[in-house]
Amino acid sequence: MNSAGAKGAEILLDHVGKDFAMDNGQTVVAVEKARLEIGAGEFVALIGPSGCGKSTLLRMLAALEQPTRGRVTVDGHAPEELARAHRLGVAFQDHALLPWLSVEQNVALPFRISRRPVDRDRIRELIALVGLSGFEKARPSQLSGGMRQRVSIARALVLRPDVLLLDEPFGALDAVTRRQMNLELQRIWLEQNISTLLVTHSVDEALFLADRVVVMSGRPGRILREAIVPFGRPRAPEVMRSPEFHQLEDDLTEALEQPETRP
Repeated sequence: MNSAGAKGAEILLDHVGKDFAMDNGQTVVAVEKARLEIGAGEFVALIGPSGCGKSTLLRMLAALEQPTRGRVTVDGHAPEELARAHRLGVAFQDHALLPWLSVEQNVALPFRISRRPVDRDRIRELIALVGLSGFEKARPSQLSGGMRQRVSIARALVLRPDVLLLDEPFGALDAVTRRQMNLELQRIWLEQNISTLLVTHSVDEALFLADRVVVMSGRPGRILREAIVPFGRPRAPEVMRSPEFHQLEDDLTEALEQPETRP
């Protein structure tokens, strides 16, 4: 956990459960008894098999889903309160940029949605931070996939949120671009240092970026284990070739492959 210079908020998912009603009248339990705490300024990665409820947990934090059981709070408040105050920054695998707007106009969009004066200095600062100076007037169709995701991250940060939620932001990118974006995200996060939850299928991405990696079981999703990442920051790509990194990666991959032992 990063206490020095930490910003952001304390996050708590307290014994959360989530059910979904199916069209055939059946109920699917997506998440059950999930408890997760994230400290102010901490970067946590959430991994687990497909369909285990990782994105459901993130969506509950983003106030896009309501828990069926348990509670979700950010600094003691419901996520809806933070969403209304535009204190949550969210970026998904689908960058969701508006194709008719330029880079700077897409980054400025949260100011307009929240009916705040557009802070041109903040927009320039973030475009520079994500390495897109010179592309301010470009449309999304003129950018690569990695560049579009940088715009999405800049947009998520523009209102200085307390919490950054990232749902497979690089899942659609090729391996080389994804590795480059991991380096970029680390650099951006080190400058912003806010409470962050990353949902990913990639164990090595989780270990490279996070302070702590949380493993979920198959559906219904439960927290199986957590691992503190022992590597200092900033992390160079070489850390991924170390024996310690490979051992942790093997341990977490094995945890993903183990069937859940139900109570």
